[in-house]
Amino acid sequence: MTDRITSPFDATSTADEVSAGIDLTGRRAVVTGAASGIGVETARTLARRGAEVTIAARRVDAAEAVAEDIRADTGNPAVRVRHLELTDRRSVAEFVDAWSGPLDLLIDNAGVMMIQDLTRTPEGREMQFATNHLGHVQLTTGLHQALASADDGARVVMVSSTGHLFGPVVFDDVDYRFRAYDPLSAYAQSKTAEILFAVGASRRWSDDGITVNAVNPGAIATDLQRHVGGRLATPEDERKTVQQGAATSVFAATSRLLDGVGGRYLDDCQEATVVDERSPDAGGLAGSVARYALDPEGADRLWSLSTALLG
Repeated sequence: MTDRITSPFDATSTADEVSAGIDLTGRRAVVTGAASGIGVETARTLARRGAEVTIAARRVDAAEAVAEDIRADTGNPAVRVRHLELTDRRSVAEFVDAWSGPLDLLIDNAGVMMIQDLTRTPEGREMQFATNHLGHVQLTTGLHQALASADDGARVVMVSSTGHLFGPVVFDDVDYRFRAYDPLSAYAQSKTAEILFAVGASRRWSDDGITVNAVNPGAIATDLQRHVGGRLATPEDERKTVQQGAATSVFAATSRLLDGVGGRYLDDCQEATVVDERSPDAGGLAGSVARYALDPEGADRLWSLSTALLG
């Protein structure tokens, strides 16, 4: 493993600032969930740097309005919209089947948070785990060949959360069939799963020139956080704008500091410090990653479980 990744950026840096001077002309990017929130700003900045951007979203009408705004704002006409419903396996398969050519950047940004009542997909999967993790696994593994075909190596960014610090993946009961459902623990295991996927995919795909990292965008007052008042125990003066929230995703996708580097968890454009317990105060969450979220054995176990659930 290379040295810990650090950068001159911090919580106040924006997506535009962390990518200043980077030319993505000729690069192709997919951003899931880019019809709202930080996904919009992630797509906007990638387009501003010259990338061909595909917004993958379930609400095509909202995504088309976003794409039109980004094209007008950046002067980049190559901003497109494709339908994607992560909890619908047919929709994911159709997206994958319709993709042609190489893919340089995949930002797995879409997600749901703190669904208050136990909800399952038609296949019986708990909704937060299905959306945040399984849908992105199906998409990313389905696009593996496109990623491997990228000329200068490809990057995948999993948008996780400090919420992962509230619990690991409970492998024997991911769907809450034995334990009482709790919105936070369900969210936590889905976000832990995204980090573990980054660890597992990077180990498997490094020879294909594909690196996968996970990021924490920070607390941003978007529709995603409507069930928790726009925060996970984060004071209002510590919350980010959407451009600041998109910064670490864009940093992971574009910074030369991450050339050939995978399986990491980044927070405020720095590699997080591994911890063995969660601090009880909000400040203790920033810059931390649970050891269980980076565990190679856990990553292998999750890979096997996910493969079986999607089989």
